[in-house]
Amino acid sequence: MSKKKKNLKKLLISVVLVFWAAIAIYGFKQTDAGAATSGLETVTIGYQKGDPFDIAKQRGEFSKKMEKKGYKVVFKEFSDGNSLMQALKAGSVDYARTGDTPPVSALSTGTKLTYVAASSSKAKGSGILVKNSSSISSIKDLKGKKVAYTKGTSSQYMLLAALKKAGMSPDDITWVNMDQSSASVAFSKGKVDAWSTWDPYTAQAQLTQNAKLVTNGVGITNNRDYILTTKSYAKKNTEISKYLIKYLQEDMKWANNNHSELITMMSKSLKVSKSVVKKMIGRRTYGISTMNSTYVKEEQKIADLFYEEGLIENKVTVSDSGNYK
Repeated sequence: MSKKKKNLKKLLISVVLVFWAAIAIYGFKQTDAGAATSGLETVTIGYQKGDPFDIAKQRGEFSKKMEKKGYKVVFKEFSDGNSLMQALKAGSVDYARTGDTPPVSALSTGTKLTYVAASSSKAKGSGILVKNSSSISSIKDLKGKKVAYTKGTSSQYMLLAALKKAGMSPDDITWVNMDQSSASVAFSKGKVDAWSTWDPYTAQAQLTQNAKLVTNGVGITNNRDYILTTKSYAKKNTEISKYLIKYLQEDMKWANNNHSELITMMSKSLKVSKSVVKKMIGRRTYGISTMNSTYVKEEQKIADLFYEEGLIENKVTVSDSGNYK
């Protein structure tokens, strides 16, 4: 073998060795990174499309910030608040985001919940819809009419509280219980006279179903988002709750200051047009605050009314679920 060929062979061997060394180092780093990730404590969050956690999930910053603090966030999507309450009770999620009514129902059945935080009001996007051509122009005009709602949700409380404010009895209307998607179809086809609902359903009906609000939630209910966990988890994980509120509020500030990006993001998530999302976010301000006595009083009103009307069997004292200031 010539000297030139020997040198070429040595060079090739050197290149191969360097190549395999590089692969070994890369593999070690990947294994090390995997070990670091596996060392994170998992926090499972239950959410619904369009809620504050959905915004946080889509944006991606929340999970990154939590990871830096040692927590891996896993998001689980649910179709309604009642399912979320069941998941929380069963331990399949650590935190749950629901509307104002599911926690009351859960507390009445003995679920040991703690309210962690509450959102700003969604009252302007919640309400009772009728067709523009309808003769119904006030809550009192609903007497004898069929009204769609979803049992155990904020739409039930909205309708009940609106009737009470108007001096009416629940028996003055025909209650038609159905999920919100079915209610949208029934309303569109004229099978019900009115529909108690919330955004984005409200905005979509106003823009695409020739609908108008007989009333929104202002003066009736704030229809807040509530973030909940179990009592036992709350006591053991105060640090996680603190970070959760802090980083979620940062996402809410971003949402308020970046409507264009938020509209695009939520349009894809909710699978509705940008015009619907624009109307929805245009009538609310995003915000998350630690649970306090003001929010407790709002929840207590729901609990008291539901108990008075026989919608829950056991009387609920919301303040018993945590130490709220």
